[in-house]
Amino acid sequence: MLEIKDLTVQYKGNEDNALADINLSFQKGEFVCILGKSGAGKSTLIRCLNGLQKPTEGEIQWEGKLLSDLKEEQLRKVRREMGMIFQHFNLVPRLSVIQNVLTGLFGYRSTFKNLVGWYTKDELNRAKEVIDNVGLTDFTHRRIERLSGGQKQRVGIARALLQQPKALLGDEPVSSLDPGTSNHIFTLLKEIHREHDLLTIINVHDVELAIRYATRVIALKDGVITFDGKPEDFDNDAYYDTYESVRSNGEKVPFT
Repeated sequence: MLEIKDLTVQYKGNEDNALADINLSFQKGEFVCILGKSGAGKSTLIRCLNGLQKPTEGEIQWEGKLLSDLKEEQLRKVRREMGMIFQHFNLVPRLSVIQNVLTGLFGYRSTFKNLVGWYTKDELNRAKEVIDNVGLTDFTHRRIERLSGGQKQRVGIARALLQQPKALLGDEPVSSLDPGTSNHIFTLLKEIHREHDLLTIINVHDVELAIRYATRVIALKDGVITFDGKPEDFDNDAYYDTYESVRSNGEKVPFT
């Protein structure tokens, strides 16, 4: 479904690679969590997957199509098939929940319709349905600025769902939330993942969340894969390889 071959990314002005020789294959039904310290390359990888970041070397195939070969209109179609959930929500504070959710349809509609805010009855009903799916029916017409962090992220999930994606991507979607809310959001994501039979790939800073919810864990350090396997196999050695949790006296620090 999604193939990454020899992917390398180097940003202008940097000597080190953000990603180096990444080879990965993802299939529908996988719930993948990507771990790593800040600067490990997690966000760069997610941005490469939906074509927002161009590789320096290597290639990415989505359902047999090379992203590098696609024209802008074709690339926009691929992005419509990949719902994106952002760390900082990317919502318009003064607009209502449903108005923000409806922006998930922008890739399917004309610029004129988007500018004037005209939606069909079917589009409005679909928006209300995904809002209900994320448990925000009572907040449909509430402005974003009046919501909690967890509620805002639910709006972001609803917006991504309205795209009717084949894959769901997340770039640290719970990093700004408290542990309890983070668990609620991940529970919701796992339910949506199962209900819609999606490929889900999420960057996450919390190892325990990844182990609890993922079917597959990938870890990055300095742009290189340090682990790729089942969550139960992400042991102390894998943790040290990824996070270098070693005291000044050389003693390794367990994470469990």
